[in-house]
Amino acid sequence: MSLASCNGVSVIHGAGDARVTALDNVAFAIEPGARTALFGPSGSGKTTLLHVLGGLIVPDAGEVRWRDQPLSSLDVVARGRTRSAGMAFVFQGANLLPTFTAYENVAFAAHASQSNGSTDQLQPLELLELVGLSAKAEALPSELSGGEAQRVAIARALAQRPALLLCDEPTGHLDTDTGARVLDLIDALHGEFGFAQVTATHDADVAARFDRAVGLADGKLAGTEQFT
Repeated sequence: MSLASCNGVSVIHGAGDARVTALDNVAFAIEPGARTALFGPSGSGKTTLLHVLGGLIVPDAGEVRWRDQPLSSLDVVARGRTRSAGMAFVFQGANLLPTFTAYENVAFAAHASQSNGSTDQLQPLELLELVGLSAKAEALPSELSGGEAQRVAIARALAQRPALLLCDEPTGHLDTDTGARVLDLIDALHGEFGFAQVTATHDADVAARFDRAVGLADGKLAGTEQFT
């Protein structure tokens, strides 16, 4: 059984002359523990597919399923609960709450996860220690480097104990060396926790780090390369 899947999914933005097909009849599945890169240029549909898989966008056609249950047909509240109970996002920018410390950002996510029924989780300070930032627990996002902020974002995502981690260009705002360290960290955490991971990237070197790379072009799947 797939962890998550899309079947015949299409997403259309705008109307008339402004109509843009962001996804066009996409069929895609994620197996438990698998590491998949969505690879393609800007505008290819990578981010839209991530958001569809995570229930942030409802497709105009087709079906999204999560743990073999319909996701895209749920109302917005039910989708949010489902997402909090099994999925987590890491965005291109860390998107931390600016007035919360690193500890509070992670604790907030942990609290939300507990509210949705998850009890098997590490404490916020343990998560910050996992990403090497326990010494920065009381720092505000403005006091963190880009790489540090992204590591806090990863700790925040892990606070939800996800079965699926969805990453949208997680190194896009980072220099090459810092980006590589962030990817190494996610790889190490995947080895420890075993979550499935889908990462959108335009970088062929990043895509090659994954078990498979699924190409997108103009909203359509454009081939798959298997690396392991």
